[in-house]
Parts: sequence; structure tokens; C-alpha cells
Amino acid sequence: MRPRDIPVIDTMLGVPLKEDRSDWFNFFKPLLRDKESLSQFSMPAQYMFRNIPNAEGIDDLPGWTVEEMDRFGIAKALIGYVEGSPLNDIVRDRFADRFFFDMPVDPNGGVDVIRAIRRAHTEVGIRAVSVFPCGCVPQVPINDKRMWPVYTTACELGIPVLVNVGVPGPRVPMAPQHVELVDEVCYFFPELKFVMRHGAEPWEELAVKLMLKYPNLYYSTSAFAPKHYPKAIIDFANTRGADKILYAGYFPMGLSLERIFTDMDAVPFKDHVWPKFLHENARRVFQLD
Repeated sequence: MRPRDIPVIDTMLGVPLKEDRSDWFNFFKPLLRDKESLSQFSMPAQYMFRNIPNAEGIDDLPGWTVEEMDRFGIAKALIGYVEGSPLNDIVRDRFADRFFFDMPVDPNGGVDVIRAIRRAHTEVGIRAVSVFPCGCVPQVPINDKRMWPVYTTACELGIPVLVNVGVPGPRVPMAPQHVELVDEVCYFFPELKFVMRHGAEPWEELAVKLMLKYPNLYYSTSAFAPKHYPKAIIDFANTRGADKILYAGYFPMGLSLERIFTDMDAVPFKDHVWPKFLHENARRVFQLD
């Protein structure tokens, strides 16, 4: 059972500024074609999630988010940084000790994206860059030449990249996120810290093989309720991979913290895995000391 005295670092969490969070997903709306995704879903993978957290009637949504974190022992959380967002000032003025930033990017932007990454690193100290290959417009495969400047910049700045791998939840083509594409990136950028997000399914066993092969390749549990963590990932963490698996939730995008941490107690991690999974690996990978 999960120890209760470990200060959790959540490597994927969102802070809403308004009740309707559909605008979080507008960046890849041009890719959607089916009627449910375009007009009926509040988030584009809604068919996969039940009881998406509802913040209706809450005036102070950032404060509510931190209260939820406190309820479940989350000491720090990684959230997305967007230039010009009012959330940046809220974090700085009220919750600077609770959040750290990654910067979501679309490599189609070319050199402007690289300038933005460097600017964010200088101005707010972003700790990572993230990419959703199947959500870029147009889509960008993990090993595409448009990704190379992002990987190079991350290496130069000494920060990890977080990349969605495996079949995406939204109803968009999956080819850009085949796990096998990670192999070429890790080969060409051996110093790059590469964190696989969103499951790697149905190629989770290949993800394990690649983590055995490459020292700087990691896996986060984002967007999965703990009862659905792949068996291959649990077995890897319990054997040779205790240093490679990072906890990430999906609150409030699709999962409540209550659902996550209720399920968590049934995850059969060995005792030595829990502190690494919930805290130590994230602290090391994101250089939080």
C-alpha cells in the first residue's frame, strides 16, 4: 500500500481559470472530424473518462486546485506555461512554492518556438518542454525533422522533453506517436532526458525495452487511473526500472484526485518503489533541488 508520508510531486496537473475548460483543447480542434468530438464532448477524449472533475460554482479556481492538492498530499505539481496567461502571475504571487512549469509547444512554429522556449527559460525558469505529436497542426511525428530543434534546445538548456506516445485518446491519427520512433531520438540525442507521456499503449512492452536500452528515457503515468497502469510498467518498476517511472495524474482534465489516490492503494509496487515513483524520480529529472 502507498505510504502516506511521501510528499507527492505530480508531473501533470492543470490549474483552471474558469469553469469551462474546453479552450484547453482548442489548439488541435482543426484535426477533429467526428461530430461527437466537435460538438458534444467537453474534452476530446471524453468517451474514455467518467466523472470528469466539475468546478461549477467555485470562485477561486486556483485556490480550489491547491486545496485539492493539499487533501491528497501533493507538495508540487508540473503545469503548462503559456506566455501572457494570467495564471503566470497567480502562480508567482500566491503559489510559487507549489508549481513548476513545462512549456507546451508545436514544432510547426519553427524558430519562433525556439525563441519562445529560451525566453520562458530565462524569464520564468521552465523545467521542461512538452509536445503532443498527434495534436500538432499539422501532426509532427516524434522523430520528425521539425522536432530536432526542440530536442537540441532542450539539451542545451539541460531540461527534459515530455512527449505523448502511444495511441492518442482524441480521435486523430496515431502514427506520429508510435513508440518505435522514440528509438531514433534517444540514439541521436543521448544526453536528452525524454519522458514518455500518456501510456505508450499498446506498445508498453516496447517502451520498457527502450527504457532498458537508453539511460535518459523515462515514463510517466499521465492520463491513467492507477487501476489501469499497464502491467509491463508495474513489473518494470518493481525490477530494474524503479528509477524510470514518474507519477503523473490528469487532474482536472479527466481524472479527480480522489479517483487517482483511491485506486493508488491497490497498485502492487514494492516498498522501495513508492518514494521514487511519487517523489524522488521527479525531483531528479526536473532538477527541483
